Amino acid sequence: MKYQAAVAPRARYLYYLLRESSLRECYWEFASRRNRHAKLRRPEFGSFARHVQSEGERLEASLAAADSREDTDSRLAAAVGWVLRAQRATPDPGVSLGYFPLDLTGGWHPSYPETTGYLITSLLAYAAQYQRSDVRDAALAMAHWEVDVQMESGAVQGGAVVTRDRQTPAAFNTGMVLDGWCSAYEASGERRFLDAGLAAVCFLIADMDEGGYFKTNSAFVSQGETKTYNCLCAWAMLRMARLAGNADFERAAVRAVEAALKRQHSNGWFTNNCLGISTIPLTHTIGYALQGVFEVGVLAEREDFIAAAELGLNNVLRKRLSNGFLAGRFDRHWHPAADFVCLTGSCQLTVVAYRFFQLFGKRELLAAGDCVMSFVKATQRLDDEDPNIVGAIAGSYPILGNYMTGGYPNWATKYFIDALLLRRGL
Repeated sequence: MKYQAAVAPRARYLYYLLRESSLRECYWEFASRRNRHAKLRRPEFGSFARHVQSEGERLEASLAAADSREDTDSRLAAAVGWVLRAQRATPDPGVSLGYFPLDLTGGWHPSYPETTGYLITSLLAYAAQYQRSDVRDAALAMAHWEVDVQMESGAVQGGAVVTRDRQTPAAFNTGMVLDGWCSAYEASGERRFLDAGLAAVCFLIADMDEGGYFKTNSAFVSQGETKTYNCLCAWAMLRMARLAGNADFERAAVRAVEAALKRQHSNGWFTNNCLGISTIPLTHTIGYALQGVFEVGVLAEREDFIAAAELGLNNVLRKRLSNGFLAGRFDRHWHPAADFVCLTGSCQLTVVAYRFFQLFGKRELLAAGDCVMSFVKATQRLDDEDPNIVGAIAGSYPILGNYMTGGYPNWATKYFIDALLLRRGL
């Protein structure tokens, strides 16, 4: 039975991969996995190989230790320290997409506008709670850089930063940077951030189709469908609507969430809600959708939005194991469809769970969030022979799992920071 329980999610993933992907895509999936394992046998990757070999033992030791919130300050400091290191790793004020030790280019990727954008909000919140002016300055530098690279249309480009002649717009990325500009304007009062945000909202509204869905996907996600998780943009739109006193912006934001809920099943699961294989969405994009629906519901005082978010959140978090392991993908019946944890998604779902407790006293969601976060915390290394991974959260557990494989995308650490900051205040 134990063997069958372990095999079923992996088999489900392979089934959907083969059904939904081309032969070429399947080939690259398996070839990439083989190549990564081959690299681990090479001496130049010895440090990371030792990391991979020890992660299971270290996880079990951390989980066996009593979970305490007394370590929140040190874990937050390490996580924020890693984000600042990721910023210093680039030639501009943006934050590196992440650190991937198996890359031959030194591991650090170029700046990533999308996630630099919503990291601004996280860092400003941390700076305010801990009175860290250096962190505040770093966040505002990110916000100014985002204005510098904003497209003339008001959009934000997809992918890692490129020259203007190579930029292509992406609705989701625009919404995430809009979130950062809202926070930067609230923190500084600088008109430049308000103007950039207004231009971004105008782009997003123009990008909505008749059904209320955002049309322009990044070139780096699957094409041919409008993405449900784009509804997270609506939260930033509504924030900007309130800052600007613009009722039209507010109506557009609400309309985007109403559109998303047309795709929600009776069990809370959403269609068209993944970067790639929408029949088995990642907890990462499930988290995006639920956060967008919930936060717009709170601001707009829409009880139906809040109830819809609670339905999906309860059903996905019920699938966690007793140690906090939450499968990284789920099919439309909430059957696990992955044998790895998408650590970003676990943090995102925890953020929404903590918000439900913060606003509505939902103790069962507080307990679920604590359980899931105990697992994520156990994967964070506060010491390592490679300083570039200290404080960071990986894409997957195990780290060679099938989301941002073999590396530390900055957004995993962003949502880890958000979750710990929220828990600290409860």
